[in-house]
Amino acid sequence: GADQCVGRRVSERELEAQVSLARRVAELESVLRITLAENRKLSATDDLTRVASRRFFGKHFPREVERAARYGRPLSLVLCDIDYFKRHNDTLGHAGGDEILRQFGPRLQKVLRRNIDWVARIGGEEFSVVLPETPYEAALGTARKLRGAIGHEAFTIEGKGVPVTASFGLCGLDRVPTGERRLAERIFKIADAALYRSKHSGRNRLTATMYSGGAGDAQA
Repeated sequence: GADQCVGRRVSERELEAQVSLARRVAELESVLRITLAENRKLSATDDLTRVASRRFFGKHFPREVERAARYGRPLSLVLCDIDYFKRHNDTLGHAGGDEILRQFGPRLQKVLRRNIDWVARIGGEEFSVVLPETPYEAALGTARKLRGAIGHEAFTIEGKGVPVTASFGLCGLDRVPTGERRLAERIFKIADAALYRSKHSGRNRLTATMYSGGAGDAQA
């Protein structure tokens, strides 16, 4: 009888230990899930500007292109770069430059459709604007509004009005083609080339290209 009691006590202790271990493992798994979710959120968002991060853009823009190609839908990409940003940094200090960056994203977002279009910071003072379901002409209108949202009203930095402008490059597709390899990369390069032309022809302007294999461009 005594041996059975000891055996039962040992079994109960083992069971309690197993339950306690399982509880701790479940708690650790819960903490890990929360931590991973927070890390994903942090890596998806640019710390300074609170728009999407370069990493998020690199992962999700190709997905947007693939989805549009699958269903034969339009899509456009706008790239923009703050003009004379180094000069702003030199004049206002890095804190002032950072404040311009903080205000830049929200100005862009005010023009865009909520939960459809999205903005990412992809370089020091360079941003991308992804416009799903947006053909060339509509994207051209949106890009003009984006340029106006930046340049028409001075930024308020430490209580003072600071004029800020940006240069824009657009690549628009009325229907995203299927079967083209590395299409997202090609769209980005076309928009980047358009941005380059804007910056080297006076800044504070928009250069737009319609993607059609061999595309013409227009300035606005």
